[in-house]
Amino acid sequence: MQMNTPPRSTIRLTRRGRVALIATGAVVAGTAVAVPLLSLEGEGDARPTSLVIPEGWRSGQIYDAVDKALALPAGTTKKAIPKAGLKLPNDAEGNPEGYLFPATYPLKEKATPESLLSFMVNIANRKFNGAPVAAGAQRNAMNVYQAVTIASIVQAEAASKADMGKVARVIFNRLERGMPLQMDSTINYALNRSTLRTTTNDTRVDSPYNSYQRMGLPPTPIDNPGEDAMRAAINPPPGDWLYFVTVKPGDTRFAATYEEHQRNVAEFNAAQKSGSSQPAK
Repeated sequence: MQMNTPPRSTIRLTRRGRVALIATGAVVAGTAVAVPLLSLEGEGDARPTSLVIPEGWRSGQIYDAVDKALALPAGTTKKAIPKAGLKLPNDAEGNPEGYLFPATYPLKEKATPESLLSFMVNIANRKFNGAPVAAGAQRNAMNVYQAVTIASIVQAEAASKADMGKVARVIFNRLERGMPLQMDSTINYALNRSTLRTTTNDTRVDSPYNSYQRMGLPPTPIDNPGEDAMRAAINPPPGDWLYFVTVKPGDTRFAATYEEHQRNVAEFNAAQKSGSSQPAK
């Protein structure tokens, strides 16, 4: 049975699993999300020997990291995509977002943007195209590319590894009920930013990644998820949750009803007023 979500001006699902009221009088606090810095293993001025790609990095961050690691002009790696011969799903339409697998990659003497991007995509295909992922996707009535897209949202939204499965279940439950996802992480992707603060105007942005205005999944993944997020996306725990809010670090509340969720948000707002709650990093 389809369930209607409360008015979009009333609630919003935010990055890192927060849901906050926008209604008059509600207290909502947030800070910019800390983005991992490029990690290059090596000493002194010598060429680094490896490149570390953290889970959840977007493709643009990875292109910049490869440029820096190989001492290339900015934009070189992005321009190399068309000639890299990347083995991407047809649904990706040449966009490697979601398939630049997070890992530590060796930087051989003759490494090029094309070789590094191909290495990342090949690892992703090896991880994602195996029987467990394919079977899990089919079990949830989706293809592997859709599973990677869900995993990318889980990677962006979950405050901890322990929360990933429940966040994935919220996504599935909302999709099944014909509810908009209302995930701030998708708006952050559209606006090419990372923040915990989303305004009402932000939710009106004209973008296929605006999950407030558009139903269903975004057209592509919104980052490059790791294995934990992928496992959550293909095998979420059973549950009827539709909302979640991180009241304080380590305390994310999942709710099945809007009324229950409102109580959780009230605790979040009270914690913000008292200064006892800080945004998770």
